[in-house]
Amino acid sequence: MRLGVLDVGSNTVHLQIMDAHHGSAPVPYQSFKEEIRLAEYLTDTGELSQAGVERLLGTLDRLKSSASGIAIDETLAFATSAIREARNSEQVLQAVASETGIDLQVLSGEDEARFTFLAVRRWVGWSAGDVILLDIGGGSLEIAAGDQENPSYSNSVMLGASRMTRQFLTGDPFTEKSLKKLEKHIEETLAPLKNQVGDNSRRTAIGTSKTFRTLRRIQENYLPELGKHLTVEGIQTISQKLQRMEHSKRADLPGVSSSRATQIVAGAMVAHKAMESLGIEKLIQCPWALREGIVLQRLDWLKS
Repeated sequence: MRLGVLDVGSNTVHLQIMDAHHGSAPVPYQSFKEEIRLAEYLTDTGELSQAGVERLLGTLDRLKSSASGIAIDETLAFATSAIREARNSEQVLQAVASETGIDLQVLSGEDEARFTFLAVRRWVGWSAGDVILLDIGGGSLEIAAGDQENPSYSNSVMLGASRMTRQFLTGDPFTEKSLKKLEKHIEETLAPLKNQVGDNSRRTAIGTSKTFRTLRRIQENYLPELGKHLTVEGIQTISQKLQRMEHSKRADLPGVSSSRATQIVAGAMVAHKAMESLGIEKLIQCPWALREGIVLQRLDWLKS
């Protein structure tokens, strides 16, 4: 069957169309995406502004129009951090439904981690054994761990790369003072999680998300001796170099767009501190993430 997966995230709205059948890997058919940075439209009172709502509605209309000629059996539409945290999320969802006809479902942070873990488990297979997953989005960091398809531990903390950049970092290059404040905040947020997550020394550590892909590409280009997998040593070196760079210099790095260059410093700092605090030495990149997990879960439900 052909499924559409509409992902309304903190940075982008992404409509991924996949051919999917139970027992086989989802195959991407076509993709439509717009970067709208929805989280930046959250007001001081925690509401999504009218301008943000209008931009979201316009984006959804354009994506629907772009895909109008494609026969889709079902569209699975969901929203994550930005709308999840908006105080007026119910009004936003009602506006989306009335103006676009899209039934947008808000995922909890735990569900986001759980669906992503399912995708990772199916991708790495049972031979990977016990798995620890890290996924850095625009608004949040998802962590999940376990040796089954349903994780024994799943959590979401507000350490997204875009969020941390907006809340803490100033200057170009970023000031030492703002970097220190961010580092302290990350460490304090992660500190209680170590005992909850458990021992990761024997787990297969997996990273998903554009942040980890970008960091791995930087490591491959500038620290090839560290191998193809992202290491805590490599990411520490990368993080320190990125912190000293101006925005224009970061945007010249391989795989770093101008918009990504703004938040890659915070993303690198979160990635480094997460790996360090959780005792992860090496991270394997998984190309599947939340959207694939949503599809796989839907196929499982249809079969049952």
